Amino acid sequence: HCLAVRAVCQREIDCDRGSGYSWKITLLRNYWKSKVKQEWLSGKYSNIPSQFSLPEKSMYPMDADTWGEILEAELER
Repeated sequence: HCLAVRAVCQREIDCDRGSGYSWKITLLRNYWKSKVKQEWLSGKYSNIPSQFSLPEKSMYPMDADTWGEILEAELER
């Protein structure tokens, strides 16, 4: 499971592991973030009419670097 999450959140996983978190804690800290980030990166939310059209689980606290990755992916579409 950690490797699947790392495929989407490599920077976050590597940072947590470098900080000494166990794989279990690292997975718990990043699992939902990876799900939401993957949906954003895949373009699932590219053409929504308003924020009210977003599903309830479309947001998750993410840092500026993660949002930068998402915005870069949008610009490339």
